[in-house]
Amino acid sequence: MKPLVRKNIVNGEPRPIKILQFGTGNFLRGFTDWMVDRMNENSGFNADIQMVQVHNRKPARGINEQEGLYHVLIRGYQNGKTVETNRLIQCVRGAINPYLDYSQYLDLGLNPDLQFIFSNTTEAGIYFEENDKDWTIAPDSFPAKLTALLYRRFEHFHGDSAKGLIILPCELIEDNGDKLKKIILRYVELWNLPGTFEDWLVKHNVFCNTLVDRIVPGYPMESAKAIQESLGYQDEQMVMAEPFHFWAIQGPEWLGDVFPTKNSNLDVRVVRDLAPFRTRKVRILNGGHTALVPFAYLKGQRFVREAVEDTETGEFLQKAIFEEIIPSMDLAREELIPFANDVLDRFKNPFIKHQLKDIALNSISKFKVRVLPSILEFINKEGRVPNNLAKSFAALIVFYRGYYNGFETPIKDKQEIIDYFNGLWKIKEPEGLVADVLSKIDFWEQDLNLVQGLSTAVIAEIKNLLASETIKRKP
Repeated sequence: MKPLVRKNIVNGEPRPIKILQFGTGNFLRGFTDWMVDRMNENSGFNADIQMVQVHNRKPARGINEQEGLYHVLIRGYQNGKTVETNRLIQCVRGAINPYLDYSQYLDLGLNPDLQFIFSNTTEAGIYFEENDKDWTIAPDSFPAKLTALLYRRFEHFHGDSAKGLIILPCELIEDNGDKLKKIILRYVELWNLPGTFEDWLVKHNVFCNTLVDRIVPGYPMESAKAIQESLGYQDEQMVMAEPFHFWAIQGPEWLGDVFPTKNSNLDVRVVRDLAPFRTRKVRILNGGHTALVPFAYLKGQRFVREAVEDTETGEFLQKAIFEEIIPSMDLAREELIPFANDVLDRFKNPFIKHQLKDIALNSISKFKVRVLPSILEFINKEGRVPNNLAKSFAALIVFYRGYYNGFETPIKDKQEIIDYFNGLWKIKEPEGLVADVLSKIDFWEQDLNLVQGLSTAVIAEIKNLLASETIKRKP
């Protein structure tokens, strides 16, 4: 197989580096970088990306040895068909490590073509490190690194208002742009940087909150050799991603003009408010997962795809989403129905072995955030308890018993929660057990016994589950 290097593949002059990307991981390479590559081809974006390592203090040899080249392998199920496509990503220049050459890193801010900052530094990456006291020495935190680069840019261009940047953080935290901006302003104060810089930072740089959605499993370890042979290149940086992608950016309308995604068949939205799209994701995608896990696991299924393709469990999930979760929401149905259909396709992805037990982590807190709001809103709107979500609630309580029908249930939660259910199941019958669980303010922040009809429905479903057990003892 041939090595993946530019002289054998890429023709023409390099594009200007318009994007500085903090993070070299799978997600950004299979999401934002894949998008930019398509925008270069279809929308005339004409932009390259310079990566910056954030945490690792060793050189990024892998991506640099391939001169920024790698393939994104789209693998999944979409519109009733299995999808397998490959794309060679050519817009990445490689990665720089600030810890190894801080001066070279700061000089990235002197680039007059630079327009955007991308980042994905994990959910814990946007934080204030009080020990980062001197901007002239490579700081540890990502916000401090970015502050230093922005200050270097401000100084070099003498506060030119046209040299501000558009910052698009992709960390999976709410209000990621606002939080990043607040931390940067804390470093301005800590480092005693001039007020003129703070003024430039606030007035001429745009910090956008964003919502990203795509599963990027990364390097396809099991099938890598066969894929490389089919590609004809030795690509050790290739990344597998599902077909579905969605990026909502809360920003000014003009952003769509300078970040032109429309002609590239990309589901990227510049919106005024992310809240409806976050609610859509939490209630349908995450809520669908959380509602599915206990119901499917008690039925003997162990994988998401297996559960969705099972006749009974698949019908349960369909009804839960389309007849109960969606009717409980206020967003327009034309936004909800296609998204829900995409979610079911994503659950059927034959290339991702998604185990139910992996989604079971902290199921009580997840149920409160992802499923309970749909139950309460449905009752408020329809005047009755949603049957399938009540089944899921009952299955959750039985799941936390620790066993069912001769097999253990993989509870992964705080020990005090596990101990609570263990003790409760030893002494309570369904009626008393449900009353106790629903009154647990620590779990739900309210007494759910006060919700009309809910306890009656959950008790009935628990009795059905216990009656259907053929093996009554612990495994």
